[in-house]
Amino acid sequence: MRSRRFILLIVVMPFCMFASAQKVALKNNLLMDAMASVNFGMEFKTGGRTTLNIPASLNLWSFSDDKKFKHVAVQPEFRWWKCQPFTGHFLGVHAHYASYNVGGIGPFKTIKNNRYEGWLIGAGVSYGYNWILAPRWSLETTVGVGYAHMAHDKYACGKCQPKIGREHVNYFGLTKLGLTLVFLLK
Repeated sequence: MRSRRFILLIVVMPFCMFASAQKVALKNNLLMDAMASVNFGMEFKTGGRTTLNIPASLNLWSFSDDKKFKHVAVQPEFRWWKCQPFTGHFLGVHAHYASYNVGGIGPFKTIKNNRYEGWLIGAGVSYGYNWILAPRWSLETTVGVGYAHMAHDKYACGKCQPKIGREHVNYFGLTKLGLTLVFLLK
């Protein structure tokens, strides 16, 4: 767990040096909340029409009947805003890293019948829109597509099941989805 914290610190700290102290937003993705995942994000103004968004999520809970959706994830994103930061349309380029232990859940047979323990890394592009609700509050939607390389051990669901094998999977598709509550610090 210490190595994960260190990696997160190494990823986040260089980006913070480029942030403008005039605009910082604190964020919470409501869709991650709906999946029982603790999440928090910060977005920093980096220029006249650019920002750096750094969301992270954590889920350490196991559910009943050997169902798991454990993960630690970070997805930094550089954003270009059409008019000004934190309002209206934006385009983004994001990277992502996650460590996961998932199985026994979902509508897909392979995830419902197996457990996958491993990591992923990748990148993508995104589009979003930010609606101002009040002087410091806004609501943001985001959708992104891209690539992820996943490496994981595969197990049959259930306690103490033997490892079935090791897989490397390349995924192209949806990589970012958010309905995010934003609080702007000035």
